[in-house]
Amino acid sequence: MKEQYAGSRRANALGEGRELVVRTEEHSAATAGAVFDLLADLRSHLEWAGALQGKKTRLVSLEAPEGPAKVGTEFETTGADPMGRFSDRSVVTEATPKEVFEFVTEARLETKNGEPVDWTVVHRYELSPDGTGCRIVCTDRVTRISALPGMLGMFRVPVLRWLGLKASGTVSRRSVRNLARLAEQR
Repeated sequence: MKEQYAGSRRANALGEGRELVVRTEEHSAATAGAVFDLLADLRSHLEWAGALQGKKTRLVSLEAPEGPAKVGTEFETTGADPMGRFSDRSVVTEATPKEVFEFVTEARLETKNGEPVDWTVVHRYELSPDGTGCRIVCTDRVTRISALPGMLGMFRVPVLRWLGLKASGTVSRRSVRNLARLAEQR
């Protein structure tokens, strides 16, 4: 068996150059600065992507340094998913106040049948003034996935891929909506 390498050189079961992309938009009455501050406060992710999410798909734990995240800040999370449990290591790759917050996650899904699946996901939040508040555009790009066992096999079939992305979009929309409302409350 071939050795797997870190980053983009690892095997990609999606196929060479293929990605899974989920894009979500939400308006918030909060300013772009307030939303950015919440994104940069990594501990807040446990609230808007954790406690306020559904019980089956959400962040469960987070370890991050104190203070606002900036480019290079690393953090670790665990998450619940209907297929199993995630263990993630992330690094902030862009942090432009009031405009963009992006981080890249190297995730490992331990499926319920014990098969590990490694993912690389780019999470990007673009913020822009919008009337009385701001517009949040969240793009999640799965750039690599090591295997497609069980339910993940749907991503091999175009029609089923669409259904899988639609389900992922529901989770993403809830997270971004939670982010927008929480920013309004602070």
